[in-house]
Amino acid sequence: MLDIQLFGVFLAAAFVLAITPGPGIFYVLTRSLHGGRGEGIASSFGTAVGGMAHVLAAALGLSAILATSALAFDLVKYAGAIYLIYLGIRTLRGNHALADVDASGVPLKARRAFHQGIVTEALNPKTALFFLAFLPQFIDPYQAAIPQFSCWEASRWH
Repeated sequence: MLDIQLFGVFLAAAFVLAITPGPGIFYVLTRSLHGGRGEGIASSFGTAVGGMAHVLAAALGLSAILATSALAFDLVKYAGAIYLIYLGIRTLRGNHALADVDASGVPLKARRAFHQGIVTEALNPKTALFFLAFLPQFIDPYQAAIPQFSCWEASRWH
């Protein structure tokens, strides 16, 4: 049974953590300033989808690998850093060789901002560790519908 009070605490804590600056927020800010509202909104949705990848990884237990393996954590951390550097260099070089819209009428810059937002957030190891450390505080493993959630800190609920 969902505890409404606990859910309220979860939402408040998640909101505070969501607005805390990090690579995703700086990416959205940069896209918004450089490309306008459309690119900013598209990049926001992209980072949201990238965040959902972390939720899925946590639910499947994959985030635990990041938390316990220094090599895996470093690989994701450096891949994310390299990707952000790549995006920065591309922005500075001002690569504007693309057409404005694709065949479906969606602006290509917005589509690119969305896809880059997904990768930016998916390669953010702090997000994975956030879900690994944060979600268990709010999950009763004896009522969890997803088996990996039930493995987290089961002894806390005794």
